[in-house]
Amino acid sequence: MKKTISMILLALSLLVILAPSVFAEEAAAAAPAAGGEASVKTMAALAAAIAIGIAALGASIGQGMGLKGATEGIARNPGASGKITTTLIIGLAMIESLAIYALLVSLGLLINQKMFF
Repeated sequence: MKKTISMILLALSLLVILAPSVFAEEAAAAAPAAGGEASVKTMAALAAAIAIGIAALGASIGQGMGLKGATEGIARNPGASGKITTTLIIGLAMIESLAIYALLVSLGLLINQKMFF
């Protein structure tokens, strides 16, 4: 099961990495008068999407591992559940803040390229 999921994720990541080279020719042929500005905006949007995707993937894996460790700790010592829960909540907040930072960087890339205006 893990091998299948790993292969699917590898195929999807290769698709995301190789997609700009495949579609770059079509975008260049569609807008020759743009002077390369369209391709820069496209690459900025792609970079933002990849950045937030990797951040979400990393944050979800980190949160899952933290929750796994906390539940195992509570199962071994139910008396320490209060301390474990407090530490878990603080740790999950720290992990989630990293994903939010990646979102802000991605939005900064898009705003810098004036994608919203």
